[in-house]
Amino acid sequence: MPSEPAIAVLGTFDTKGEEHLFLKKAIEARGLPALTINIGTRIPSPFQVDIDLFAQKEKHIGKAADSRDEAIRSMLRHGQNQIRDLYDRGRIKAVISAGGGSGTHLCTGIMRVLPLGIPKVMVSTVASRDMSTIVGTKDITMIHSVVDLLGVNRISGGILDKAAAAVCAMTQSQWQPQKKGKRIALSFFGFITRAAEHIKKYLENLDYEVISFHANGTGGMALEELAAEGYFDGILDLATHELADALMNGYCGNIGPGRFQPVPDQPIPRLIVPGGLDCAVLEFTRKRIPPAHKNRKIFFYDFRSAIRLNIDESVTLAHQLAARLNLAPILVKIINPQGGWSEADRPDGPLYGPEISDALISTLTRDLDKRIEIISSDHHINDPAFAQIVGNEMDQMIRRLSADGKNNGF
Repeated sequence: MPSEPAIAVLGTFDTKGEEHLFLKKAIEARGLPALTINIGTRIPSPFQVDIDLFAQKEKHIGKAADSRDEAIRSMLRHGQNQIRDLYDRGRIKAVISAGGGSGTHLCTGIMRVLPLGIPKVMVSTVASRDMSTIVGTKDITMIHSVVDLLGVNRISGGILDKAAAAVCAMTQSQWQPQKKGKRIALSFFGFITRAAEHIKKYLENLDYEVISFHANGTGGMALEELAAEGYFDGILDLATHELADALMNGYCGNIGPGRFQPVPDQPIPRLIVPGGLDCAVLEFTRKRIPPAHKNRKIFFYDFRSAIRLNIDESVTLAHQLAARLNLAPILVKIINPQGGWSEADRPDGPLYGPEISDALISTLTRDLDKRIEIISSDHHINDPAFAQIVGNEMDQMIRRLSADGKNNGF
């Protein structure tokens, strides 16, 4: 077993032993140590390994896990505990694996317990499929094996060797961020890009580091996860659009229950803007408008189009947002750009509907805890002047929290 931090070669060695042994040797040939971890559930590894969870199967998984699905679920839990313990003890600095459908599910599920920045490489036969549930919010690098993994041949060998080269290079990354001030998480999406650009520039001039997240469902969940890990001093949710798409089964709607809720054990101020709450983004074009939406106001964007929400839908969104924000009222403020909530929501835009936006804000005002302030601005969300208002308010919220250890002052 390597005495220095190693690259973990993690896999189901019962079915992919030759491939993982190849990865181990390819890493060692580049002068780096490799630590092999067998998580196979059927038969022993064909070669000696450093950590053999299959050999501990009866102890950790139990005799009851006779069915394949139970064995995999149990191995997943045990593998997560093992890989996290190795990382916490400084034994590993990266992880690589290769597998088919089950192996990809199992190994990436184990990789996901490692923090951001630890190289995670998965060579997979199913990498060309929808990987949204596999990668999730983590920085996992997926490499398509192209051919099936049944031993090492001139095609699979070349791909596995390049994967080994990639993970080795990742561990030797030398870039270090410039020392900056406090960090702000900023959510946005395409319809409010100019607003995000203006706000980012304004906050950077105040010596903040702005870290942006695409409000596409996964991006919002990643923001919440990293906030819980202590990455941010403030959250500026410029785009609350994910709620609209979640309601309408839209393009950016795959959010978890924790979105817009208090960050666990982290008193982080959150400034909310109803960016994109005017519409839901669906996958259709002007050539194939779904019958249910033909009477809607529509903004044709690319392969996606945005539909204007109606009053009932907007009121529902207000109820949902208020319920989440009321969980930590002293940490929250809202700024409403009355000139419009997206590039299509303005007097000359295809989604303009101030009476609908007013209904959402009126309901939100009634539902919200009275300690949550709603600030109104006459500007459109993409106006440079609105960026200054938002930037100043975010700055003040962070300063107040820093000056008040009891989080009272909002």
